[in-house]
Amino acid sequence: MLMVTAAVTPKGERRRYALVRAAADLLCEGGFDAVRHRAVARRAGLPLASTTYYFSSLDDLIAKAVEDIGIREAEQLKAGVAALSRRRRGAESTADVLVDLLVGDSPETRVTEQLISRYERYIACARQPGLRDIQRRIRQQRTDAVVEVVERSGRAVRSELLTALVCAVDGAVVASLMDEGDGPRASARATLIDVIDVLAPVDERPVHI
Repeated sequence: MLMVTAAVTPKGERRRYALVRAAADLLCEGGFDAVRHRAVARRAGLPLASTTYYFSSLDDLIAKAVEDIGIREAEQLKAGVAALSRRRRGAESTADVLVDLLVGDSPETRVTEQLISRYERYIACARQPGLRDIQRRIRQQRTDAVVEVVERSGRAVRSELLTALVCAVDGAVVASLMDEGDGPRASARATLIDVIDVLAPVDERPVHI
């Protein structure tokens, strides 16, 4: 009972969040192997014992870190969509917007670790069922953002087809991480240009500004 009481105090909440954010940063930078009690405590600037004081297990801490990453990604998606004007876009223009949204608009060397971490989390769900619901919510957030982009680009929206579009991007990015090609952005863009007019065709109705 003491632990619960301490954890909900302002100081306890700040420490708990510092540990979650530290674990999330380590997860993005180095994958699951990088998230260890000692490393998290060091990154957060807190005593080692705090990691077991505020969390029941390392898996519990990792799950909270994945949730935190999902919150950050959702905020980035919302900001990206909110800044997008409503106008009819061609295949290449729509693909460019979606690549920025789903892959990132930073240079390849800066996004690679984040992308690796993203797809490691997908695969980890097979071994860690506790992460599945969290990852499903994150995936749905990405799909919802794609729906909004497609609608704002004057294209037809069918949710099941846009789910397939997101999966196509994910497959292209994973393949690019194994190959020595032009990188994940170029691979995702080429895939989107190939499928965008099939999965999200131009809506011939007037676009409402």
